Amino acid sequence: MCETTPDAMLLACTMGGTLVRVISASRRTDIPALYAPWFMNRVRDGYCHWVNPFGGQVYRVSLLPEDVVAIVFWTRHSAPLHRHLAELEERGLTSYFHFTITGYPRWLEPQAPKLESALESFRELSGRLGPSRVIWRYDPIILSDRTPAVYHRERFAALAARLRGLTTSCYFSFATFYGKTQRNLGKAAQAEGATIVQPSPNGTGLLASELAVVAASNGMTLKVCSCDDLVGGGVERGSCIDREILQELRSEDLDLSGMKASPTREDCGCCEATDIGAFDTCTFGCSYCYANTSHRAAVDRRGRHDPEDTLLWRPSTLTGVDLNSIAREQAEPKSRIEPRGLFGGDVGR
Repeated sequence: MCETTPDAMLLACTMGGTLVRVISASRRTDIPALYAPWFMNRVRDGYCHWVNPFGGQVYRVSLLPEDVVAIVFWTRHSAPLHRHLAELEERGLTSYFHFTITGYPRWLEPQAPKLESALESFRELSGRLGPSRVIWRYDPIILSDRTPAVYHRERFAALAARLRGLTTSCYFSFATFYGKTQRNLGKAAQAEGATIVQPSPNGTGLLASELAVVAASNGMTLKVCSCDDLVGGGVERGSCIDREILQELRSEDLDLSGMKASPTREDCGCCEATDIGAFDTCTFGCSYCYANTSHRAAVDRRGRHDPEDTLLWRPSTLTGVDLNSIAREQAEPKSRIEPRGLFGGDVGR
């Protein structure tokens, strides 16, 4: 059947023999804003490497379109990648974006893109891809004496009004106080003379329901991932790596109904994805960031970043090492993905 069908069907037939994966770019750093040249070099070569931060193993990850369901981007400023979006689509790599805009004061986000610049970048990205492929993240919510609940109600409402018509959903969460997060956020608060407030279940539920009303009035659904206690009252359970969005992107050639959740923490509903980023490489310096040990470490690593390398950041222990000679192939995804024909039927059925 494949030998006489058009290109789209041929692609589906090719994919039928493999287990393709979702690429996350990246929960650990802002690839669109800070590492777009590296990413496009990797796309053009068809692969990249990444180092497991917990075990040190090096893996080779295919970025060929026949091996990739879609790319999920995470960013605060997508503009450096905009001129490459058409090329990605032409290569057969589809994507959607998580775009964080909080508008926090500088003591919380000292190097983050300026609000107007971020909003303009969001507006342009939505115009290119469509509102359903650009998700707004008001995340995380930091409660303090400088940013109490009333601050968030007002800030969220102002941002939602600016983003009306540019997105269909907003993801939020309350800050998780990992060790490094608590340490760095505590230092920032002390320098500012601010006091961080640990959220209470009653307070978070009330604020979440209030934000849901504001979101709905601006044409958005408010969603939360990894916190089922907040679901209800207009808040829906979401998945950052969302099978429904992925299926919409690949509706013509892939059936993703068999794609299973691969949670990264409690209540997480995300599908399995391979993250190609690296910790301690985002230089926006957000004091609540879980992906950075320190801003100094991130600045140092970005300074040693090589856009021609196959790794986003190469540890000194791998200097001069031919990574292809030591890299492991990624483990196969847990979910089998079936190809579809051009008219919705499964290939060969």
